Amino acid sequence: MANVFDTAKYILSKLGSLSAMKLQKLCYYSQAWTLAWDEKPLFEEDFQAWANGPVSPVLFAQHRGLFVVSYSDMPSNSSENNLTLDEKENIDKVIAYYGDKDAHWLSELTHQERPWKEARARANAQPGDYCTEVISKFSMQDYYSGL
Repeated sequence: MANVFDTAKYILSKLGSLSAMKLQKLCYYSQAWTLAWDEKPLFEEDFQAWANGPVSPVLFAQHRGLFVVSYSDMPSNSSENNLTLDEKENIDKVIAYYGDKDAHWLSELTHQERPWKEARARANAQPGDYCTEVISKFSMQDYYSGL
């Protein structure tokens, strides 16, 4: 199975360098829509319901301190070649729909969607609060498959 770094590298190979926030949201939507379309995760790593939307903590640790993330900022042992053709097609669909949106727009969109909102509510997190509550893959699959 691919991991979040393989996914990030693939996205960066298609779009070039991106803001850290936009990369996080595109990875999140790649996971969400793969769960909806294929009924299985794209990668095992989780997302947490941070104040600015879903964030993969392991991906964040990799690009911590960077506003703009490039392909070379990903681990050298990760590769978009770890993704199947079907997985790449799913990510391509996500890029086609969300890729031209800016990071703030994507963040605001996640704030309107049930998986992020429910995770924040479970943690009793108020707007702007630090929150590490995991957004469950089940909630992502349930929500996005219903759209």
